[in-house]
Amino acid sequence: MDVDGVFSGGGVRAIAFIGALKVAEEKGISFKRTAGTSAGAIIAAFVAAGYTSDEIKELLHEIDLREFLDPRTISIAFPFMKWLTLYWKLGLYKGKKLEQWVEEKLAEKGVRTFADLEEGSIKIIASDITNGRLIVLPDDLERYGILPERFKIAKAVRMSASIPYFFDPIKIYDSTGKKNIFVDGGVLSNFPIWLFQDEKTPQERPVIGFQLQPSQLDQRPNNITNAITLFHGLFDTMMDAHDARHISQAHSADIVFIPVQQISMINFALSHQVIDQLTDFGKESTEKFLRTWRHYPNHNTRAKITLKKSSIL
Repeated sequence: MDVDGVFSGGGVRAIAFIGALKVAEEKGISFKRTAGTSAGAIIAAFVAAGYTSDEIKELLHEIDLREFLDPRTISIAFPFMKWLTLYWKLGLYKGKKLEQWVEEKLAEKGVRTFADLEEGSIKIIASDITNGRLIVLPDDLERYGILPERFKIAKAVRMSASIPYFFDPIKIYDSTGKKNIFVDGGVLSNFPIWLFQDEKTPQERPVIGFQLQPSQLDQRPNNITNAITLFHGLFDTMMDAHDARHISQAHSADIVFIPVQQISMINFALSHQVIDQLTDFGKESTEKFLRTWRHYPNHNTRAKITLKKSSIL
């Protein structure tokens, strides 16, 4: 069964998507198109390149996630300097290790630029804070005088995963020489299910969204008591408010909600045990979802088998 898949942002919690993919594979579900934001863009890129859930899990077991936190040497030698560095560089970590890793792993599947994938098979969200707009990669690259077929998918993923103040933003110069700065796509759309659920255009196939939080009915309100909780509340609202407007009751029926909020999105010191636990969260949520999903032909298939047996008798 072919579907389109959309993966939300959520930092390291996106490991839960591996379990979700495992269940989808076991149920005969394959992804014709994928889309994602931030960490969800990494998963979307790997799936589009042909990686299986087991292969993605093996990639994560082969690497210490802390390797993605590549600070500058001066920050290590003089800890107090990291805040001055943040002021000028706009990020605590360079993010180059993450981009290099994604590029290497995609290359192992023969995928480097958008030209190596079927046109329209992947869409990645980033935030252009220079011009104050959301962009969809590779669709909007021509706005900057860039040929999509020559643009590296790993660079697009890195643009989408530039968590503000955590990783350096990405700077892209357009055809006029103007510098444009991009940060995490989650700033403007953390769960871009709207890419494949346009009510004006008939869907070619079902869409499944994978979101790393409870459904809106199960979400707890933010408890704002100090400046830190205020920041968390602002950031959560910023990431989710845009997409909440697009998630109608009908759309919610096509979303796998994976409640993993108890794990920090920037905890890169996860043990293999916690990685396995996150994977299990994804499995359990997806299995529960598919038992009642309107597009999954489980009940219809059983009915057809029963009818065939009856006709033979």
